[in-house]
Amino acid sequence: MCGIIGILGNAPAAPRLVEALRRLEYRGYDSAGVATLEGGQIRRRRAAGKLANLERELAERPLAGSTGIGHTRWATHGAPTTDNAHPHASEKVAIVHNGIIENFRPLREELIRAGHKFASETDSEVIAHLITDYLDKGKPPEDAAIAAVRRLEGAFGIAMLFAGGDDILIGARKGSPLAVGLGDGEMYLGSDAIAVSPFTTRVMFLEEGDIAVLTHNSAKILDAGGQAAERQVHVFAGGAAAVEKGNHRHFMQKEIYEQPETTGRTITRYVNAYDERVEMPDLDGVDLAADSAIIIGCGTAHYAGRVAEYWLEQIAGVPVETDIASEFRYRKPAFGKNSFGVFVSQSGETADTLAALRYCKENKLKTLAVVNVPESTIWREADARLPTLAGPEIGVASTKAFTAQLSALAALAIAVGRARGAIDAKEESRLVRALMETPRLIADALHAEPEIDAIAQELSHARDVLYLGRGAHYPIALEGALKLKEISYIHAEGYAAGELKHGPIALIDEATPVVVVAPHDALFEKTLSNMQEVNARGGRLIVITDAAGAAEVGDIASHIILAPACDPFVAPLVYSAPIQLLAYFTAVHKGTDVDQPRNLAKSVTVE
Repeated sequence: MCGIIGILGNAPAAPRLVEALRRLEYRGYDSAGVATLEGGQIRRRRAAGKLANLERELAERPLAGSTGIGHTRWATHGAPTTDNAHPHASEKVAIVHNGIIENFRPLREELIRAGHKFASETDSEVIAHLITDYLDKGKPPEDAAIAAVRRLEGAFGIAMLFAGGDDILIGARKGSPLAVGLGDGEMYLGSDAIAVSPFTTRVMFLEEGDIAVLTHNSAKILDAGGQAAERQVHVFAGGAAAVEKGNHRHFMQKEIYEQPETTGRTITRYVNAYDERVEMPDLDGVDLAADSAIIIGCGTAHYAGRVAEYWLEQIAGVPVETDIASEFRYRKPAFGKNSFGVFVSQSGETADTLAALRYCKENKLKTLAVVNVPESTIWREADARLPTLAGPEIGVASTKAFTAQLSALAALAIAVGRARGAIDAKEESRLVRALMETPRLIADALHAEPEIDAIAQELSHARDVLYLGRGAHYPIALEGALKLKEISYIHAEGYAAGELKHGPIALIDEATPVVVVAPHDALFEKTLSNMQEVNARGGRLIVITDAAGAAEVGDIASHIILAPACDPFVAPLVYSAPIQLLAYFTAVHKGTDVDQPRNLAKSVTVE
């Protein structure tokens, strides 16, 4: 989650921008930059590395002006260089951007043909040039910004600064959070409320598709349809800690809604979007063309590994064994001659996973850590690492860390497929394009919140719940059942749908809801047969599927949760969001402590 700050102020902007960016360091970053208006002209200072480097740059070449934007960036499209650092700018506009612009390649080619020259390798720079193109055609800043945003595909949060525009700052949000801070004769934009909290206690949170047009004394919000909209003003008196949840009731809800951004960050860490290929250059001798692999984790991390097992076998043709770390470490496992181990952990401190990693290293296996916390013990001790760029996760029940793990593992599966010659460049390109669409698809899946909330109210009265899924959605069913157990304390079990007749069908009655994860894919007809078996026995079906699946399910389901149609490869990522929301709202209706459920800890660092 890169950091965004924008200030339309009355005092020198540069030191205030840096102050806000320092509050966003917890998100992680590898370059930073600011831009201000000096005499109506855009001036920038950028630096690779930490904020200290940017501060040295500002000390040597100060920036004047009371209006500006700033950004901390994790390298995604393009290396962490000064040229790729934000803000990106033309003579007429500067922008900072979080997220993925899916259609940046055709837009970039169109703009190059129109005479625009690009200075970076990023997808973000296309936004500045697209806005400039509309400005060149005579549109005023607001109209140019709106026209440009309407052409962008993907998930994004954007702040825009205009040359000659000392009294205008524009923000846009689609799938990536953005907040508006309301001051006394000043206005602010931030990627979250923490960014603006040094300057104001009054914050509005933009909703999906919103565009905010700010002046020193006004904040106009346009909704996704272009109509004027009102957004609630939240007043926070307790400083940054009080505003960290934003406009969400719980951290878990906030973290569910951060997933378009966090998956985007993780995906673009590993893919070259321009060439449509996966790049993992720093794996320290881990042989991706190995004969076999093992994947180890606990709880949610284990389920991420089980999804990856399907991906690696289907895409790369490599035999994979997944295991729970606490079982693996005690069963004296045997290893193939040419294998590598993948160890999945949010905290990087999970005791059983760490012990399993050490066992593998003792037996001369190369080890690869999929970890969310840099410099954690598993991070340090692994031979190579794939960071999951989810940022801090406060809710005990993992959500955004899970989908970030899936994002990294999906990229790994593609890389292994190429290394083993199981897929060619054309298939790699297709899979990368599907992966790049995932943040937008997750944002679309979250639109089902009102329906999920209503279903959850009914589900909260259940004593037992079954979850079913096939293929890579069997682990998603397991994860759904785990989430429900963790935070609502309702007994839930996940099963492979084909196993229904082998025992679980005895549990089906009118009092036992059955949640089915069933995208309309090659396995859908088989899963539909299982749904019909549930229906014939009076069971209540809650089916998560797309429009094509819903048409075939018809009225045998008590409830249908619509998810967007997507490539089967990325469906486990997309379908995770409604599964999480269903558990979340069920717990809310039960009145449990969602963020800190009883008996559970965020990181299990003891056996």
